[in-house]
Amino acid sequence: MQKHKIFDISLFVSSLIVGLLFVPLEVDLTKYLIVSAIYLVFSVIYSNLRIKHGNGTGSYDYGVSYTQSMSLFAGPLGLLFYEIVHRFIIFFQRKYAKTADENEFTDTLYNIGSFTLYHTVGYLFFFALYPYVETIPFGFFLLFFVCSVIISWQSDALLVCTFYLSGNIRTWSEVVQFFKNRSILDTGKVAITNGLLFYFVMENHWDMLIVFFIMNYIVSKSFLSKHETIQNEIERDRFREMAYTDFMTGLSNRAMMDKQMVEINGTNEVLAIVVADIDKFKHINDSYNHAIGDHVIQHFAGVLKSHTSKEDCVFRSGGEEFTLFLRSRSYEECLEIVESVRSHVSAHPVHVEYKGSEAVIPYTASFGLYFDKMSEELPMERAYIYADQLLLEAKDLGRNRVNVSDGQRVMIHS
Repeated sequence: MQKHKIFDISLFVSSLIVGLLFVPLEVDLTKYLIVSAIYLVFSVIYSNLRIKHGNGTGSYDYGVSYTQSMSLFAGPLGLLFYEIVHRFIIFFQRKYAKTADENEFTDTLYNIGSFTLYHTVGYLFFFALYPYVETIPFGFFLLFFVCSVIISWQSDALLVCTFYLSGNIRTWSEVVQFFKNRSILDTGKVAITNGLLFYFVMENHWDMLIVFFIMNYIVSKSFLSKHETIQNEIERDRFREMAYTDFMTGLSNRAMMDKQMVEINGTNEVLAIVVADIDKFKHINDSYNHAIGDHVIQHFAGVLKSHTSKEDCVFRSGGEEFTLFLRSRSYEECLEIVESVRSHVSAHPVHVEYKGSEAVIPYTASFGLYFDKMSEELPMERAYIYADQLLLEAKDLGRNRVNVSDGQRVMIHS
């Protein structure tokens, strides 16, 4: 049996022993059954609203727990009975809905055992200190907050143990990060919620108890809806970024280039379109391998990024071909940038590991630069064709060149 499952079962057995130490039940049985029924209804409903946070391949439910107020009302034995019924209702509910995890049964035992054990500690701590704080202003809620902090520390410690035993936490840095994820605001929310619930139960304010549960459900439902909306927006942005990103180089891809061209069309913006291509790239692949070719592409992409600004657009438009939109610059400035890229590439070969030793891969690149106003008469698509044609001419003229046009004259730079 896996270590984390043995740990879960041992917690459950320990909770049974602890619960039996507090025999008999010290509250009125009828009131206990009424309170338990109310708590069960809303706890089961609330369990469907909980946000799941993953940690490796494991996960844990994160939400407001009502167990603290139940433990103070019913004691450890009453809490044990409540947790057994509560957790197995959720267990069978998930089994019926076919949403149960592979380890759902031992996870259920873990929840029963851990909640009973650390809330028993909170129970003992609360009633040991209550006589000293009951006369202090807000002492009742301050004590609840302190108990909530103690309970949350115990909860995190037990979770770290089970995550470590299951292999989901492996390093001390992960342990520290796990504890840092605990929010003091969440702890305060749990303390105030359970403090009010405990007060309503002890004072027999059944209407206030039910109204508070309903209000908490509505607030939680609203929060979950907003959380899901934010998560959907994040996922949508992530997929959009994936759709427009070349993952080998980290540059924008051809789809983003086409999108940018549509946005710039007809704006009368003056810019330079540069089409660049690594010279004799097939020879590099044939002489070494495609992995070395990928390193050369990444090196060239890094040079392009280092010589351009945030206002510029750099795309991997296909294979070993790249396209740049140089913006907010004069013709001379654009030419200077492209020429500096060309000279940098030819002077800085790629250093890679090849067949167990370092290999130096020299390479060059050719460029076609077209500079003009992007008007309705000159759409970006046509300007791109002009730049691409200039690149082809640079290749025909011997490669390692910048072939440029400002719309009136053509110049060759080598």
